[in-house]
Amino acid sequence: MGIADRKIEDEGLKRGIKALTPDKIQSVIQNVLQGETGAKLKAYAETCMRCGMCAPACHYYLSHDGDPSYSPAGKVDQTMWKILRSNGRLTPDDIYLIAQLAYTECNLCRRCTHYCPIGIDTGYIMSTVRRICHKLGVTPLYIQDTAHSHSGTMNQMWVKEDEWIDSLQWQEEEARDEIATVRFPIEKEGADIMYSVIAPEPKFRTQLIYQAGVIFDQAGVDWTLPQTPGWDNSDMAMFTGDYEIMGRVKRAHFEAAQRLKVKRIVMGECGHAFRSIYDVGNRWLGWKWHPVPVVHSVEFFWELFTEGKIKLAKQFKEPVTIHDPCNIIRGRGLMEKLREVVGFLCPNVVEMTPNREHNLCCCAGGGVINCGPPFKNVRVEGNRAKAEQLKRTEVGVVIAPCHNCHGGLEDIIHHYELGMSLKFLGDLIYDCMEKPGAQ
Repeated sequence: MGIADRKIEDEGLKRGIKALTPDKIQSVIQNVLQGETGAKLKAYAETCMRCGMCAPACHYYLSHDGDPSYSPAGKVDQTMWKILRSNGRLTPDDIYLIAQLAYTECNLCRRCTHYCPIGIDTGYIMSTVRRICHKLGVTPLYIQDTAHSHSGTMNQMWVKEDEWIDSLQWQEEEARDEIATVRFPIEKEGADIMYSVIAPEPKFRTQLIYQAGVIFDQAGVDWTLPQTPGWDNSDMAMFTGDYEIMGRVKRAHFEAAQRLKVKRIVMGECGHAFRSIYDVGNRWLGWKWHPVPVVHSVEFFWELFTEGKIKLAKQFKEPVTIHDPCNIIRGRGLMEKLREVVGFLCPNVVEMTPNREHNLCCCAGGGVINCGPPFKNVRVEGNRAKAEQLKRTEVGVVIAPCHNCHGGLEDIIHHYELGMSLKFLGDLIYDCMEKPGAQ
């Protein structure tokens, strides 16, 4: 079975290929390969042995009973290696199938890199395939709409500037009913940290902003939030291959922090946004390093606990397991700090097997969940392996410090009837910490 046997109708892909000809396809491909890639891609192409040792790393391969077309080597063979073999001379139908595979059957989780005997980075290869598809105008409809939102509003969810401020004021008012001293300091110059959220929080999960405000207040954190565009750290343009929009979004984010003269940026509980700020967007902009230091909330919560700034009134006694988000574990190495934070909060932790850098992806990351309803079944059925991993723990609560992971795991838990609930670290810290100022 190959990708042609599992073609799915998507309006964005269909519309995109209508404007293509073999000549245009070849021209765009050559421009990307010659202008944006170099020794790394050439080395991968020449050293990949097609040995298949990467196959057991992929949740799609495991979930489809060892179908080789879902293996990392198989997927690269059907995309980038096909592009290179043909010298870019492909048909519009070829591009449709390549785009479908690159956007919806690879989460860019990079687990396979740990299994490759020579360390080939399949995530980089598939990102380059997406870049080609973006330049050809062939991207899935729903994720392209999200990229348009980044372009039009500098955030993921079409949130207007006044709506962002209204959400902060609303959450501050709610929090002050509980703790009269709470303030959500907007545009405070010289604060220790700028707290950085993703757009689904003011849109759908405002309780996370509320919780963060209370945690920071009770821990004595000197913090602020920007009023201007740049407050949203999410980045689906990174996953569509629209690096020009990604660069605009990341520049606005860092410039907001520089304008406010903060010492650090603290990212909320999101993996892909951290990847964009910490590892991808800054590189695209040509910066050797970040103009403002960046830490993920897992690391920041760890600091607050170890410095004694968060004190607990109780612990969460129910058995829990820990989901390791790809972008902060394989991408940043926060596996032990995550476990230390969970250990402060939860005395009964049951680890998944495997765990840490070898934990299976949620199957939502890499922009896959943002490709929308046409591909939901592909995504959920493509991670039966994760459902089995979760089920083996026999616990009722999964801790997952990442928005996309919550979305992907919620769908898996519902589809496979696992009867589990999900928690952010902020949920548990807010619930368990001492709040001396509470009324």
